[in-house]
Amino acid sequence: MTSRRVNLAAAAATFVAVLTMAASSGAGQTPAAGTWTPPRTPDGQPDIQGFWANQGRRLATYNIQAMDGASETHTLISGVQSDARSLIVDPADGNIPYQLWAQAKRQDVVDNHNNPTKWEHVDPHTLCWVSGIPRMFYQGMFQILQIPGYVVVLQEFNHNYRVIHLDGRPHVPENLKLWMGDSRGRWEGNTLYVDVANKNDRTRFDIVGDFHSDAVRIRERFTVIDADTIRYEATFDDPTVYTRPFTMRLNLGRAVRGEEAKTYELMEEACLEGERNLPQMLFRLGGGRP
Repeated sequence: MTSRRVNLAAAAATFVAVLTMAASSGAGQTPAAGTWTPPRTPDGQPDIQGFWANQGRRLATYNIQAMDGASETHTLISGVQSDARSLIVDPADGNIPYQLWAQAKRQDVVDNHNNPTKWEHVDPHTLCWVSGIPRMFYQGMFQILQIPGYVVVLQEFNHNYRVIHLDGRPHVPENLKLWMGDSRGRWEGNTLYVDVANKNDRTRFDIVGDFHSDAVRIRERFTVIDADTIRYEATFDDPTVYTRPFTMRLNLGRAVRGEEAKTYELMEEACLEGERNLPQMLFRLGGGRP
């Protein structure tokens, strides 16, 4: 147990140091791909195994007052209006291009998520639901594993995972909706292209209501820039919610390096242990007062 605590402390110190350097050196910058050649796995995939986290661009933050009086800070995918820290790179204004009805639905959550009167106001993370895509890549640490024919992503939050199939198999039947969607990928050079279908509509992009329907199609691109950097891009096409597709981008940095990575493990995060707000939310949504 002592060794485990030491490993975690060292990894955390490295993680914080890298975050600090990324923020001070221009968090919105994207490294050039260059001519770097990554090592390969036994089946020929560019080797991207290891522990990663969002370390290339700061997200805008949104401060709320929790029900027990504590202040909480949460990330937004699109910043505040045209905030420069938005992850949205297309459209250029950094905003998700909602249809009018969808914008009104999103605003309803913004106005009521800290004083919910219906379940739609409650952030799925508060309920310990699966993060979904792309939220799993910018809130907390995750681990990438590669075996022949697959890329597997393990998320620290709530033991979530996803499997990306590389063998060309078709998507599962359209009526089967999944929390992480159904992922089919292929490598082209240093870029992993992933097509995500069959997504359910239960996940959100952030706490204040950025959302999609179960008709969303996600096309991801993981481009290996160097030994410690992956450029992640995702385009979301959902004609039932948005007026046009939109694209987000961020850099993923290696969170644990060297000898430490050989023994490091994702921490267990049992989401409901110590949860402060859920009992009060249940009471309030049931018509009571906290």
